[in-house]
Amino acid sequence: MKIEELINKAKEAQKLSYSPYSKFPVGAAILMKDGEVVLGANIENASYPLSICAERSALFSSHLKGYKKEDMVAFALYGNTDNYISPCGACRQVISELYPSDAPIYLANKEGKYIITTIKELLPLAFSDGDLNS
Repeated sequence: MKIEELINKAKEAQKLSYSPYSKFPVGAAILMKDGEVVLGANIENASYPLSICAERSALFSSHLKGYKKEDMVAFALYGNTDNYISPCGACRQVISELYPSDAPIYLANKEGKYIITTIKELLPLAFSDGDLNS
């Protein structure tokens, strides 16, 4: 699958967003080794802490479908932003545990332009299970 196709899947996922409070819909798409693409979108709640971001929505859905970290090939995020969309801190932490550390993450804007990064670049000193044993 081409990068642009994965970004278009994230853009499609954005249409599934429920964001009446922020008016900031975000879409996510994760490409699996078997070719399946798992989508995610942000889902808000009037009690803001009960909301979920598109990134976590896609990652949690992937795991509920039986996929593991090693099954994931690429991750695309899309938002109606001038700059490239970027995961919040909570999502970066979850990505660091559930997504391969060197796999590409495509951060796309409303023009479909994107940059390529990894979770290692986005969260270089991530908290991990190793920190629980120190």
